[in-house]
Amino acid sequence: MSIQTYDVVIIGTGPAGIQAAIHASRRKTSVLMLGRIENSALHGAHIENYAFVPGVSSGGDLLRLGVEQAQQFGAEISSEDVLSITQSEELFQLALESGATIGAHALIFAMGVSKKKLNVPGEQELSGRGVSYCVDCDANFYRNAVVAVTGDRSAAVDGALTLLDYAAKVYLVAEDLKVSAKLLNRLETSKVERIPSAVKEIIGERNVHSLLLTNGQTLTADGLFIELGSKGALELATQIGVQLDAESLKHIATDRQQATNISGVYAAGDIVGAPYQMAKAVGEGCVAGMEAAAYVRKRRQEG
Repeated sequence: MSIQTYDVVIIGTGPAGIQAAIHASRRKTSVLMLGRIENSALHGAHIENYAFVPGVSSGGDLLRLGVEQAQQFGAEISSEDVLSITQSEELFQLALESGATIGAHALIFAMGVSKKKLNVPGEQELSGRGVSYCVDCDANFYRNAVVAVTGDRSAAVDGALTLLDYAAKVYLVAEDLKVSAKLLNRLETSKVERIPSAVKEIIGERNVHSLLLTNGQTLTADGLFIELGSKGALELATQIGVQLDAESLKHIATDRQQATNISGVYAAGDIVGAPYQMAKAVGEGCVAGMEAAAYVRKRRQEG
């Protein structure tokens, strides 16, 4: 079965991703950006230290202008989340939350690094002792255990479904869900038990043993996965063997061309390390976009 394929797929619609899309699409390559601009750290910020933009500017306004500019050069944009990435000899294949699969000859990770937190009692104290922020990283530690996942987006739903292969019991704690109809149907026809509430407190001494919910219920659980938003760049990147920086393991390692250790895969912006500034992200996005387009053109000529 054929799938829709792009020359360059960019995961992330912040300043790095948008700049990458502008430069890649101007080089006669088909470009798709995936993500929601409201998820960018820049969206709720006010900018006053970016050259050529005097005064204080709204980050959200700048992002919208950037997306429009990328679209004028031919880039497409989709708000779908990516659930997983696999690699074949010819293509990277991205599974989206709608159930669709798309292909890419080159990938650019530009999603940022921060993991959103619940900011509830017990979260900080029990982090790493039952509180986790990455199902793909830690699911194996909860074989035959009782676990809960909290979050209202695709990362939480996909994480809960993944945990069914490991845990004895999986709860999804979410007051509402903002996912595609297909992903919601997968959840509703699975053995995941959804609880329409929110986590108020994480209880435990040495390890998590229960959760206090806003509906007054106390839920016994051996662990809580906090998955707020879409799949993070690190989870997706490591699925295809992208190396992280050796010192912190919190960023994607790249060279000066923003290339990773995997041929055809690039990264830009906060995901490659500090300083977490718009100016740095834009510069790296520029390089990543040009390099990804050049990579695709070279492969096309060789083929």
